[in-house]
Amino acid sequence: MDSTPAVDPEATGDAQLTLYTSAFCEPCMQTRAVLSEAARLAPRIAVTELDVARNSERAEQDRIRVTPTVIVHGADGSEVFRAEGVPTLAQVLAAAAKAL
Repeated sequence: MDSTPAVDPEATGDAQLTLYTSAFCEPCMQTRAVLSEAARLAPRIAVTELDVARNSERAEQDRIRVTPTVIVHGADGSEVFRAEGVPTLAQVLAAAAKAL
């Protein structure tokens, strides 16, 4: 039985996270695990994963320099957080709350 407390949905709202990845990227796999745990704790977190090779125009538009990169957007579409490399669970949850 998992006793980890969930984050109150009111604290995270519908946070939009974008994860940029690339093939054979070990840190990308670690980041997926962090984001999966964040979404488990705060089910209203929505994660969109984009491969930089398949979405090169969008990656260029978002100024992606390395993978993994996680971008959190606020309700108005503005970028409120960016992590290049593997973010911590605490960073992701705080960024989701900041997105509101």
